[in-house]
Amino acid sequence: MDTLADAPQSSLSGVARVLVHAGKLNVKTAEDLVRSAKEQKRSFISAVLSAGAVNPSDLAHTLSSVLAMPLLDLAAVDPQRLPRNVIDAKLATQYQVLVLGKRGNRLFIAGADPTDQEAAERIKFATQLTPEWVIVEHDKLSRLVDAATTTASESLESLVAGDFEFDVTEEDTSASDAAEVTTDVEDAPVVRFLQKMLIDAINARASDLHFEPFEYNYRVRFRVDGELREITQPPIAIKDKLASRIKVISRLDIAEKRVPQDGRMKLKFGSKAIDFRVSTLPTLFAEKIVIRILDPSSAKLGIEALGYEKVEKDRLLEAIKRPYGMVLVTGPTGSGKTVSLYTCLNILNQPGVNISTVEDPAEINLPGVNQVNVNDKAGLNFSVALKAFLRQDPDVIMVGEIRDLDTADIAIKAAQTGHMVMSTLHTNDAPTTLTRLMNMGVAPFNIASSVILITAQRLARKLCENCKAPADYPREALLRAGFAESDLDGSWKPYRAVGCSSCSNGYRGRVGIYQVMPISEEIQRIILTQGNAVDIAKQAQQEGVRDLRQSGLVKVRAGVTTLEEVISVTNE
Repeated sequence: MDTLADAPQSSLSGVARVLVHAGKLNVKTAEDLVRSAKEQKRSFISAVLSAGAVNPSDLAHTLSSVLAMPLLDLAAVDPQRLPRNVIDAKLATQYQVLVLGKRGNRLFIAGADPTDQEAAERIKFATQLTPEWVIVEHDKLSRLVDAATTTASESLESLVAGDFEFDVTEEDTSASDAAEVTTDVEDAPVVRFLQKMLIDAINARASDLHFEPFEYNYRVRFRVDGELREITQPPIAIKDKLASRIKVISRLDIAEKRVPQDGRMKLKFGSKAIDFRVSTLPTLFAEKIVIRILDPSSAKLGIEALGYEKVEKDRLLEAIKRPYGMVLVTGPTGSGKTVSLYTCLNILNQPGVNISTVEDPAEINLPGVNQVNVNDKAGLNFSVALKAFLRQDPDVIMVGEIRDLDTADIAIKAAQTGHMVMSTLHTNDAPTTLTRLMNMGVAPFNIASSVILITAQRLARKLCENCKAPADYPREALLRAGFAESDLDGSWKPYRAVGCSSCSNGYRGRVGIYQVMPISEEIQRIILTQGNAVDIAKQAQQEGVRDLRQSGLVKVRAGVTTLEEVISVTNE
């Protein structure tokens, strides 16, 4: 068997020699391509692929086979998990290489040309590690290298050339602030970068933006449909300028970097004004900033758009239209409790109804509703505001959250004295909300006489209508998830997420999953005898109240979401 050393093409070297030896190119074609690559000052592999002499996949497989080196499909690699800043960006671009990881003193390098000794020596000198080549397809490598090495400074400068009609609504700063707002804060690339991030976040339907400084890099992430995803890594040098810019338009103290601060800003996005809630947090390397997008339109979606099934919607509407009592919305942070409460307030918001809310802070401005922000420094907390509300002739009171016994007691007294009271609690489901109130110290007879309905909720990602496909789950898996035998009659088919250009991994948007539990006479008896959450849940099931998992399975059956998504958010 011939070896490369025995091959007749002695004038050729590197990849050219390998391809001729493997029969992929003849000697003349290889020599012409070598000459062309030198004249055009580019790599031999680029010349081969441009000429169409060999396709990228065939080239990678040939090099792996002949040189006995590992082959990797970059399509299976998550670029966000690759190490960053191990080698210089210019070096990576010049030699078209990507760092996959390191072990001991070995550095694993993805490259299309493992015969490039110059690249190996440069990498070894720069990192003091021994490069180990892993062969990859050139086209996939180029895309990843370009994405990984586009410097944020270049992207910032390109933003300066853009034309944004983006009006920042801000009050005049005080003289002392103005003295501190240097040209750094008004640095054009930073201003436009922030505007671009906010526009991109709105267009991506993000709920939050995270600006996160670390020791060697700076990261921007968006939360879209409940999942955080990395968007870009701007230069670490802009972290202080960006923080100052955000603080100025949020009316925060730009000189204070030692304690957390909360603020708001409003941006005119075309004809639409959108509020943003800003939170700063001192970390080891600088201030982390989270911006929450508060879109007023989300509170005006209407109850039909939230995902309530008909029986759940009817129970909720019947409860909030009663003249007095307490309605509680429960669930973890980010489960859509605020939007549900605001939707109920919008239904009740009529000229003849006096509505007052106390929140920490008020997230969305509701015309016609008297909204109060908690101010602990001034002594205005939930209980103080509630006491004031009772002297303001209210019909409906909304408390942002019941956190302590004092607030709970006043809210319950308000519900017992002719007011409709709405609030939230952080509990796992509806039955445990009642035991949580008992654990706070609220008397069982007060709970039984005031609470009329509890709704627990979660948000699940909705399947993309463009690409969802039927799924073939084993019958045992469906039964284990909670479906009954009678449900598996073949009249419906579950769907799975696929993924396309108009969605994110097969999902687009979110839908609510609800457990709506009216407090019946039987449940009141259980509360008065200090029964536990298990007893309450059992009675609710007998009365036809679906738990969160069962409500999620209804959405699976309707093809709205996937079984995996329901299992992950209900966690029962």
